[in-house]
Amino acid sequence: MRRQRGLSVPIMLIMLGVMLASSIYMLRSSNSTTLTTANLAYETSLAKAADLGIHQAYAWLAATPRAALWNDVQAAGYRATTNPAPGRGPSDKEYWMGSAKLVDAAGNQVEYVIHRLCTFEGPFDQGQPANSCALTSSKQDTSGRAGVGDSLSSDAPTYFEAPQLSYVITSRISGPRGGNVMNQAIVMMGP
Repeated sequence: MRRQRGLSVPIMLIMLGVMLASSIYMLRSSNSTTLTTANLAYETSLAKAADLGIHQAYAWLAATPRAALWNDVQAAGYRATTNPAPGRGPSDKEYWMGSAKLVDAAGNQVEYVIHRLCTFEGPFDQGQPANSCALTSSKQDTSGRAGVGDSLSSDAPTYFEAPQLSYVITSRISGPRGGNVMNQAIVMMGP
């Protein structure tokens, strides 16, 4: 009688071990994917909450008379000047002094500040000291006809309205799980 030698049992045991190891790795991978997805959803909800600060600041800017924007309005988180000193960006505490705070529907505290991109307080076109502001040119009048007394030279364009001033709105939120989101928007409005 011949002794049986089976090769299929050891091969099946090796395949079973490989399948067990791959299922463990797949389970770990799906867990990390779930955690990553949850973290991304959390960051997205914080970014939307920070956008609430930008919308609130824009609504305040749009409703405020332009002459009131010549000076700081601490209660609304508004500064009539930019802070041009080196190292005075959004990560600096002084940048956020006088910021406005609000609470979103989820109970997160949103903080925002508005900076007018001008060197000094006062009108954007004041005399002494000369105020330097970030301005945009308005739309060019391309109607083709020049008015009486207007220049017809190509380097003297006419514009529909006065230039617009630039404002930077910065909003931040510190989430309950340690997530921090900061959003910025540049808004252009007439003087």
